[in-house]
Amino acid sequence: MNRLAGKVALITGAGRGIGREIALRFAQEGAAVALVARSSAEIEAVAGAISGAGGRSLVASADVTSEEAIRAAVERATSELGPIDTLVNSAGIYHVARFLDHSLEQWKQVFDVNVHGSFIAAQAVLPSMIERRTGRIINIASTAGKWGTRYQSAYNASKHAVLGLTKCLALETAELGIRVNAICPAWVEGRMFDEQLPNLARILGGDAEDARQALIARIPIGRFIRLDEIPPLAVYLASDESEGMTGQAITLDGGMIFL
Repeated sequence: MNRLAGKVALITGAGRGIGREIALRFAQEGAAVALVARSSAEIEAVAGAISGAGGRSLVASADVTSEEAIRAAVERATSELGPIDTLVNSAGIYHVARFLDHSLEQWKQVFDVNVHGSFIAAQAVLPSMIERRTGRIINIASTAGKWGTRYQSAYNASKHAVLGLTKCLALETAELGIRVNAICPAWVEGRMFDEQLPNLARILGGDAEDARQALIARIPIGRFIRLDEIPPLAVYLASDESEGMTGQAITLDGGMIFL
């Protein structure tokens, strides 16, 4: 506990899923947390949980694809909590479809949130980090950024882009005291994944449970990744314990990389 005491973190997509779990864990570790998401109701609930446990947080409802909104959120977080030490880009969307069934609108939407959102947030926090010569940026990517997968070409392409951004930004800022890394989980239990199971089931010709079991059969440990397995990695990357680590894409996939 208190591995992040005195630190300030800004987390996008903090209202649900991975972002929510990271926000709660960061607060448990002593960080003040700026919660960013489109749904104010969701991040208000996270803020309530943090304050109920004695932590500090700030609610900033914002769309990560809006440069103006994200810069305003960063300015407000800095004013009320202090300079941002860690940015976690967790906002993301996932879409399952055959390649020819992807509309250009869907393709652009996935890239707007997953890639452009990460770019916008990083640009907003970097000037202060560079001035102070310290900072951490953690991008929530995916194993989808490391290999190809059928029926999720937009998502995979966007996560490949996130990993490219991670590596380039890490090289550009290494001498400035800033570390940039990515966490790459495989399929994670949660709402975002469950919402797309029916689409996958339609493609595979079965029901949602058939699709779920088909995916589990590909994972050596025999299950999906749990949400609570991701925040410890984020805490490590945000803490001083990982001072020598930058430009890395840490895989959490239940052994799939060996297949």
